[in-house]
Order: sequence, then C-alpha cells, then structure tokens
Amino acid sequence: MTMKVKKQGNSCKITFEGELTIYQVSEVHEKFRKYISTCDSFDIDLQHVTELDTSAVQILLAVKREAVKLGKNVTMTMHSEPVVEVFELLNIAHEFGDPIVLSSRETA
Repeated sequence: MTMKVKKQGNSCKITFEGELTIYQVSEVHEKFRKYISTCDSFDIDLQHVTELDTSAVQILLAVKREAVKLGKNVTMTMHSEPVVEVFELLNIAHEFGDPIVLSSRETA
C-alpha cells in the first residue's frame, strides 16, 4: 500500500494505492494524525485501492469521525470496485456520507 499526501494550502488530498488491510491501518492512522492539525479538509481518493478489509473500514470511519469532531471536512472519492463491494457487503456507505463515485477506469 502506498499513501500519498498532497497538501495545497489548508487542504490535503490523500491517495491510496494497493491493498488497504489490517497490515496497513497503523501506518494510515499515524500519517493521518500527522496531517490532522495542518489541514482543514481532506479528499481521500480510493480509486487505486485493490483490496479493503474490515480493519481498513474501521480506520476510515475513525479518521472521518475524528476529523469531523475537530471541525474538519473529509470526503472520500473515486471509490474503486473493491471498496464499493465491501461498503455494500457491510451496508455502511451511508456511514461515510459521501456519494459513491467509481473511478473512470472502472466505468469505462
């Protein structure tokens, strides 16, 4: 898994690539905490996520809740097919409050 963070002003765009599973959640949470104080909004791009498990779902929910509690805005965009499948299986898409947007690669 690769987690790229691009900061522009008070906004951060976070892009995940590869597997987002129990083996990466500690790293994801640690990096997010590093940026939570310097960014007011976060765009989390999920288009390159190839695998997602329940541990990753939990950390994504925790990240979103933590940011909202601090008055930050978090949106998750460009959901990959594996992300959509897990969200639908667990019936949790509504928990994130973001519209499910598939990446163009999968809708083409």
